[in-house]
Amino acid sequence: MADAAPPPTGFRYTRWSLVCFLLSVPLAILFYQRRLREPVEVVRVATFNVALNRPAAGQLLQELRGGGSAPAKQLAAIVQRVQPDVLLLCEVDHDDAGAAAKAFADEYLAVSQQGLAPIRYEFSWIAPSNTGEPSGRDLDRDGRSDGPGDAYGYGAFPGQYGMVLLSRHPILADRVRTFRALPWAAVPGAQRPEGFYDDATWAQLRLSSKSHWDVPIGIGAQVVHALCSHPTPPAFDGPEDRNGCRNHDEIRFWVDYLTPGKDDWIVDDAGTTGGLPDDAHFVVLGDLNCDPKDGQSRRQALADLLAHARVQDPQPRSSGGAGASMKQFGANATHAGDASLDTGDFDDEVGKGPGNLRVDYALPSRSLRVVQAGVFWPAEREAGAALVAASDHRLVWIDVVAP
Repeated sequence: MADAAPPPTGFRYTRWSLVCFLLSVPLAILFYQRRLREPVEVVRVATFNVALNRPAAGQLLQELRGGGSAPAKQLAAIVQRVQPDVLLLCEVDHDDAGAAAKAFADEYLAVSQQGLAPIRYEFSWIAPSNTGEPSGRDLDRDGRSDGPGDAYGYGAFPGQYGMVLLSRHPILADRVRTFRALPWAAVPGAQRPEGFYDDATWAQLRLSSKSHWDVPIGIGAQVVHALCSHPTPPAFDGPEDRNGCRNHDEIRFWVDYLTPGKDDWIVDDAGTTGGLPDDAHFVVLGDLNCDPKDGQSRRQALADLLAHARVQDPQPRSSGGAGASMKQFGANATHAGDASLDTGDFDDEVGKGPGNLRVDYALPSRSLRVVQAGVFWPAEREAGAALVAASDHRLVWIDVVAP
């Protein structure tokens, strides 16, 4: 029998192509799966008013030493549940050595609470606050010039209600900018309380009730600026609304700081003028003491910040906020805002307190991708619900990715 004729050349080529294709499919799947497993630099950034303020200088440090403070243990347990990589703490009494902040970090956060994983922060930024810093003038018109209301920021001693920034990523300390001494009168169109301060006093006042910080943090190959502040609450004053005016302008600072062409009035404590470059990544952090819809704030500056072209609002939520609003009722019954966004649990008595409000913020730049966000306020029967009693504020967190 004659040998069979070889298949046409075209058939041999097609069969070989099919073999190559079939071999390439699992290889492509393998590379795709490897790509999915490659680590993405997700960074959790948070702000938390921990209410670690005490009536006298040194009292907080004395309480924290030894790791036995019950409120500090509860606060640390909250942080350990959330595990933020970058954390701004508001209302931590400041001392020049940073000893109180270090005690909280080393003896509470870095020690397991309730069986939770400890969290250690290698880097920190601590700086003086205007709170309790004497002005030498009778700022609250009570006939004396040495009371807590006469300080550049309300406080019984220098550093009361201070701020601390903790980070697992390197803080670029040589590039930090602070604005503690910036005059309030420098703000274009400042909301000067009508008829309350004489010209000499007005010229001396500082804008920041604590301070404003721009703290660059190295995250991989990127730099993300933590823009930190804790404006004064818009209360505890009179019909002149001096604290409401100041709160507005303290928030307004960030609006202009992020707006090239409107930042030429801003001068940091080292004498450098201007705001944040328009290509910089950032997160605005802090207890801003202003709700977008409820309470008695002058909220235009906050509205401008939330609507800023460079800012995005992830609107972190909780299940506990809505539940608390319904249960506590009172002033909350008239609120227009979404209670699941609330971050502060305040007096609910009608005519006395504002009810629960959204006052704590973590607002990333639009150049960062938000993965998720939340407020640590568990519902009554959820894990960790009892911890929140340690502060009248809730921890707010966001997960972001830098491109």
